[in-house]
Amino acid sequence: MLLLLLIRIEADILDNSEAVKFDDIAGLDFAKSCVIELICWPMANPELFSGLRKLPKGILLFGPPGTGKTLIGKAIAHQAEATFFSISSSSMTSKWIGEGEKTVRTLFAVACYKQPSVVFIDEVDSLLCQRSSDENEASRRLKTEFLIQLDGAGTDADARVVIIGATNRPDELDEAARRRFVKRIYIPLPDSAGRQQLFLRLLRTEKHSLDENDIDHLVNSTNGYSGADIKSLCTEAAMFPLREAANGKSLIKLNIRDIPPITVKHFEYALENVLPTVSTDDLLQYKEWNSKYGSFRKSFTDHND
Repeated sequence: MLLLLLIRIEADILDNSEAVKFDDIAGLDFAKSCVIELICWPMANPELFSGLRKLPKGILLFGPPGTGKTLIGKAIAHQAEATFFSISSSSMTSKWIGEGEKTVRTLFAVACYKQPSVVFIDEVDSLLCQRSSDENEASRRLKTEFLIQLDGAGTDADARVVIIGATNRPDELDEAARRRFVKRIYIPLPDSAGRQQLFLRLLRTEKHSLDENDIDHLVNSTNGYSGADIKSLCTEAAMFPLREAANGKSLIKLNIRDIPPITVKHFEYALENVLPTVSTDDLLQYKEWNSKYGSFRKSFTDHND
């Protein structure tokens, strides 16, 4: 059974995807500086970070969807040269009673063995939501085991293992889980500088005719868009030149040199179809939760420019 759990963790949870660097993430300068100081520095030189400066075992990244929380988790692992574990509730749950708790214990044991390690829990609210009296026994036991492991990050209290939870619904987290995520960092929508960086990075490999004024116009037109929304916008705009070049022709006969550049007009069309996915009410809830429980309440400004 233990061997099967190890194989499952190696195959499904241990993330060997392409490395992400902090420079690859547009904007979010304050959030990136926070996680570098809190996690990357202690992992790089644990002798300097002992006692009160000790590596925090739990970090919560919360905010609107599509703002780069998962990318930050991967960038932390790359910067700290750590093993990256990516898990979700489906990775831990099982139809067999008791297997979920064993998977959790095995995960933390493997993370300690492969330290320094970053255990990234996406949609952590689905795994550690608030406990209730009518909750089934298997789910309750799984949460309890996870909370126990979060307290010590496995069997070794001094292990260089950090647990990063990401959520779009921080208000649904169990109180005990919220306490164990000792640092809670708000990941906001990109500001104007972040949106400008994002447009420039997404367009740098594409043929386009946009100048600096056009980029500024797009930045002003996308206030309230998440990073994922802007990527969808650019994808939609990039399809218009292809449609124009095709114009009823077979795509097999088309050469990439025949496709015209992306223009600001294409983005105008795309803006009519791709709208922001985060509502003003949702943003207000995130800011209220940050004002109550966030670790850096005064350092994040309103995303509106």
